[in-house]
Amino acid sequence: MTDEALKLTTYFGERARVGGRLLAEELLDIQAGHAIRLGVLLRGIQGFGAKHHLRTDRLLTLSEDLPLVSIAIDARERIEPLREDLAALGGEGLLTMERAVVLDPSSPASQLPARSELKLTVCLGRHERVEGEPAFTAVCSALRKEGVSGATVLLGVDGTVGGERRRARFFASNRGVPLLVLSVGAAEPIGRAAQALAQMLPSPLLTIERVRVCKRDGELLQAPSDAPLTDRAPALGTVPAAGGEGERQKLTVVTSEAARHDGRPVYLELVRRLRAEGAAGATALRGIWGFHGEHAPHGDRLLSLRRHVPVVTEVIDTPARVAALFGIVDELTRERGLVTSELVPASAALRAPPAL
Repeated sequence: MTDEALKLTTYFGERARVGGRLLAEELLDIQAGHAIRLGVLLRGIQGFGAKHHLRTDRLLTLSEDLPLVSIAIDARERIEPLREDLAALGGEGLLTMERAVVLDPSSPASQLPARSELKLTVCLGRHERVEGEPAFTAVCSALRKEGVSGATVLLGVDGTVGGERRRARFFASNRGVPLLVLSVGAAEPIGRAAQALAQMLPSPLLTIERVRVCKRDGELLQAPSDAPLTDRAPALGTVPAAGGEGERQKLTVVTSEAARHDGRPVYLELVRRLRAEGAAGATALRGIWGFHGEHAPHGDRLLSLRRHVPVVTEVIDTPARVAALFGIVDELTRERGLVTSELVPASAALRAPPAL
């Protein structure tokens, strides 16, 4: 049976603190306290928020305060209380709420919503294996075989699975620390892939979300302004929190870290220009493996001067601002890359507590 779920995403900085503790530690402890089905903490490599303070791994001093993204997925009755507790924490950042579907592994393909494009997320353990190979590479191969448009593997640094805290530590195998495989494609290949993964993995956690594909390998399919904002379902009517900032739109740009625009990495130029144009926020996340289109799955290459890994850059702003900023994205992805658009039905800003 399909489980209707909500996805709560929190964007904040690595140095952010509340009550003398790191916000990340407090947030993950609260997730575990709510026994959240899936929680993953991701560390970004570049980004900025509402105050346009740049966080980057390219400068030593700034690399101590990288952007963090926390994703929690569970049923409404668990996510809504979690959202309330996180909003009450203070700190600085952004909370967003979106609808998702957790697929029943016994018959995943029959549960897909009637949409032309979908986003399929697969949760795995870091060292989970399938027939002797890393599970994430086997999953990417299966997704590509079924004709899915692209996939990116993002490595978690902390998280919760089934309500149990899973931390990454320096001197540990970190087998249970979650990672995510994010993929986008048409409904039919996504359905075939979900069925194949349900048979391949021992206890798969598969989720589906609505998405619009705007560009693929330089071909403009539709601009974000052409995508009707139709996800105002009654089930989302109570999503906005008190003081919430309402509806937002998210652009996701997937490129290779090796991709260049006028000699600069595309993702760096994208974040720089979005920040200069006053975008509300952007976060770049480095993948460890992935593929798009007909290109073979790939990751870092030994002795390579450039990192051949995917980079996912997320931009969140009002629909009007996203439409205005799309020209930058369009220019920087004129040859390669995957660009998608999603409605974010509810968002709320975390606010720093007033100084005493």
